[in-house]
Amino acid sequence: MKKSKIAVIGLGYVGLPLARLFATKYSVVGFDINKKRVSELKTGIDSTLEVSDAILQAVLVSESSAKNGLFCSTTLADLKDCNYYIITVPTPVDKNKSPVLTPLIKASETVGAVLKKGDIVIYESTVYPGATEEECIPVLESVSGLVFNQDFFAGYSPERINPGDKEHTVEKILKVTSGSTPVIGKKVDALYRSVITAGTHLAPTIKVAEAAKVIENSQRDINIAFVNELAKIFNLMDINTHDVLEAAGSKWNFLPFKPGLVGGHCIGVDPYYLAQKAQEYGYHPEIILAGRRLNDSMGQYVASEVIKLMISEDIRIKNAKVLVLGITFKENCPDVRNTKAVDVITALKEYGTNVTIFDPWANEEEVLHEYNLKSISTLPNGTFDAIVLTVSHKEFLKIDFSEIKNKKAVVYDVKNILPLNVKNKTL
Repeated sequence: MKKSKIAVIGLGYVGLPLARLFATKYSVVGFDINKKRVSELKTGIDSTLEVSDAILQAVLVSESSAKNGLFCSTTLADLKDCNYYIITVPTPVDKNKSPVLTPLIKASETVGAVLKKGDIVIYESTVYPGATEEECIPVLESVSGLVFNQDFFAGYSPERINPGDKEHTVEKILKVTSGSTPVIGKKVDALYRSVITAGTHLAPTIKVAEAAKVIENSQRDINIAFVNELAKIFNLMDINTHDVLEAAGSKWNFLPFKPGLVGGHCIGVDPYYLAQKAQEYGYHPEIILAGRRLNDSMGQYVASEVIKLMISEDIRIKNAKVLVLGITFKENCPDVRNTKAVDVITALKEYGTNVTIFDPWANEEEVLHEYNLKSISTLPNGTFDAIVLTVSHKEFLKIDFSEIKNKKAVVYDVKNILPLNVKNKTL
């Protein structure tokens, strides 16, 4: 174990915290094709805010060697001395909600080019059951010329990173592990167990580990879809959904899910991977896809509720000034991937309103690049006809809403974090 040298392919929200953790006990090469990202990390700064500057700088080294530490690189040759390769690239869906494995295939090609006899390749990216062995391993074999489970081996250990969560960091979350043979499974498990203080769970096969990951987020998606549907029903009945959930939550086994916008790279994406594979086997997953449809409709629903609220207060809709608070996919986190706040904004614009987006956490350039939307990081001057809180950033609790509201303005609180005397309605 002491001679292990680890390469982490992909230094994003998943890869960097993992590489940093392994670097406390191993020699680690962090590899990413994004030169800007690698240059930033080499200066000891992580723009995703997942790893603090001090913690990152404590493990950074200026060159790759056998000593413990993290060396960040965009150069393929720097990976040649590694014997463990951990792939942590994104696995998104396209506009038709079909899985996109291109980043995974490209990363496999990269590793295949430096793969040697005895090496172990571990995948962490969320996929459907079978993807590692059916899609990735053939790429490794083709590029390397080596034979799977004879010359090289594989493992799968699904990521459980929760962006923005400073309490449940990578080492404090129990890790599922697996290997392409029983012996390799134990090796992969031992590697992770050496740094994961929460412990590990060795799954019997790679497929089992893949399936476990994809149902974790599918389960949450379905449960949130259920309470989102409840919110729609109780709204028609003029019943406060959060009051209902609080009352029902007094029962010991009631599950504490809340209504909201379901975005991000996990809950809003992973169920489509399982659904796609199920359909290949001739089964149409009704509950999974029904949950996805309902959750994907919530942005439009929130916008329509805001518009109805404005009409009830005799506020002119066309050219009305609307302030949207938050565009990241979750609170206190700069990640804007697959954010459903965009759906609210798009729908509000379709009604003819003028939308201003304020988010102190979001990168303005990234928002413009990803969604062609302008966001600002400081509270704008002036007053608004409607204010919609879509993300519960801590900064929003400090806002004096009386200073930014027009006389007849309305406040819609999607996240139910504002005081009763501030908001007009919540989801």
